[in-house]
Amino acid sequence: MAETRDLLIEIGTEELPPKALRKLSESLLQELSHGLQAAGLIYGDLKGYGAPRRLAVWVQALTVSQPEQVLERRGPALAAAFNEEGKPTAAARGFAGSCGVPVEALESLKNEKGAWLVYRQRQQGAPTRELLPAILAQALQALPIPKPMRWSDLPGEFIRPVHWLVLLFGEEVIPATLLGVQAGRETQGHRFHHPEPLYLTEPAAYATLLETEGKVLADFAVRREAIYTQVVAAAQQMGGKALIEEALLDEVTGLVEWPVALAGQFDGDFLKLPAEVLIATMQDHQKYFPVQDEQGHLLPCFITVCNIESQRPEVVVEGNERVIRPRLTDAAFFYATDRKESLASRCERLKKITFQEKLGSVFERTERLAKLAWHIAKDIGGNGDWAKRAGLLSKCDLVTEMVTEFPELQGSMGRYYALHDHEPQEVAEALREQYLPRFAGDVLPRTATGQALSLADRLDTLVGLFGIGAPPSGDKDPYGLRRAALGVLRIIIESGLALDLPSLLKRACETYNDRLTEKNTAVQVHAYLLERLRGYYLEAGFRPDEIEAVLAVRPDQPLDFDRRLKAVASFRKLPEAESLSAANKRIRNILRKSGEKLPAQIESDLLQDPAEQTLATQMYSLEREMMPLLERQDHRATLTALAGLRGAVDQFFDEVMVMVEDPKLRANRLALLARLQTLFLQVADISRLQA
Repeated sequence: MAETRDLLIEIGTEELPPKALRKLSESLLQELSHGLQAAGLIYGDLKGYGAPRRLAVWVQALTVSQPEQVLERRGPALAAAFNEEGKPTAAARGFAGSCGVPVEALESLKNEKGAWLVYRQRQQGAPTRELLPAILAQALQALPIPKPMRWSDLPGEFIRPVHWLVLLFGEEVIPATLLGVQAGRETQGHRFHHPEPLYLTEPAAYATLLETEGKVLADFAVRREAIYTQVVAAAQQMGGKALIEEALLDEVTGLVEWPVALAGQFDGDFLKLPAEVLIATMQDHQKYFPVQDEQGHLLPCFITVCNIESQRPEVVVEGNERVIRPRLTDAAFFYATDRKESLASRCERLKKITFQEKLGSVFERTERLAKLAWHIAKDIGGNGDWAKRAGLLSKCDLVTEMVTEFPELQGSMGRYYALHDHEPQEVAEALREQYLPRFAGDVLPRTATGQALSLADRLDTLVGLFGIGAPPSGDKDPYGLRRAALGVLRIIIESGLALDLPSLLKRACETYNDRLTEKNTAVQVHAYLLERLRGYYLEAGFRPDEIEAVLAVRPDQPLDFDRRLKAVASFRKLPEAESLSAANKRIRNILRKSGEKLPAQIESDLLQDPAEQTLATQMYSLEREMMPLLERQDHRATLTALAGLRGAVDQFFDEVMVMVEDPKLRANRLALLARLQTLFLQVADISRLQA
């Protein structure tokens, strides 16, 4: 059994970006795993650690060297290596000489392709301690670091300056220098609670030593859970419930090494401000956790998480209360100032804000949104005038004091100010809903006016950017077009809106007048949306061939696409599905290979064989049955009805020769198959389904 040891790697740095810490820790673990496996090193388990001043990995039961390798070098064919007398030829002697061995030391390799001379050499695996510095260097280089830093005159770049490095293999330090730091066995505890170095005797002692002596919870997940538990308890002591946003919890976990949750309060008069303002101030600016009552109303208190266990926590609380007071005072001033002027009166200021250099100002954009939202609202049974009004007001809150200070409140403040101006309730709601969904899985706009405006906003962006030749490229998507496309599809499909994409895109293009420089912009955007549709349904668990079967008929309505896809997925579970799919493939191939011009109608007199007569009769009957089903887009019932043709189709191919010599008879049978194919294509191209 191969000898193993535990390995500890720790990169000690200045404070790492808190929002990136979790991803950095996970990436280091993944990259090290790839590097060890690529080197042929075997290990038991990997454990990652991530704290504000360190990234670390504990590798358990790592082999001390690579396994022994057998290197194989193939030489000439045996037939060319020996003559008729069995003596080695010049080719065999030359190959042996190049390997540095006599011919007698060579072996043979035989398989179904032939037989050759071969030289096999056993090579001892390299020691792990010699391989690790390069593996670690490569892993660090592969981390997702958008802006690496240089410091002092040291070589190398990293996300933050590196101050210490631990490379402990069992009880042995691996001699290496990375990022200008020489490896050792000393780590650092908490900056204030334990500023002295900590001596590590073995990798397994790492996390326990840091926690008990260094006052550092190195495990990100453990620290995150500790913060969550403390914040919940602190809120309960204040008589409320903590509002804990996952992203903020991750960020705070990335800010502290030794978390201590403390509760503070602010003046209750500030509760007159919109809840979104208070939450944005606490969460985004101060990294506090707000507190709510049982009804979901904010309480005048907050939870802060400190990175130190103070002997006088009341002083820390008082300091935080002192900091948040002017923040909230400013917010109250902005709110009062903004309401002195109506949203509508701010429209003119949007002329000075550029949406995109080639696409004009934000003011021009709101005019486009008003036109497009009016049409969409009419199509979905909404109030066109409300949608038009919402479009004109949609970006006015961008020039308010509050949104200038809190950009994340755009839309939300527009709603409050619209209500203050006595705009219709649904118009006000639409100003907030226009930004929904903000991310994958987010809620969708609920009002018809909000749906119309949100769709108009995303379609305008897609058409505009594609129309000036600025579509997403590779990983680059500065205008968030992928997110916009997915938002369009989700709103239409999940809200059950019977909207036609080509018509919507044509209207969106028309609102730009002559600004678009690309030809066929609507066609390009439609193709892009269909690509996003494929990804949307793959993530939902549908099979690729099911999606391709529906894409082949290119339905114009995403909602219709959804119904067709679900019908195909249901159809393939029927016992007739495989046979009918194979038959459709056969029909497609026959029609493609024939290349003949088919008659417009099937001649009944030319239907001679009983099998083709039966198929034609059942097909005509089914066409009449399918008409009302197709009109109400009941594709599942349509495909179920089509499954009833299986017996007639199987019998036709068993008993009827399609490509007969008689041209009229052959053309009539091809026309019968073409009509049958068209019948199935009313829903999807089931010939694309795989067995």
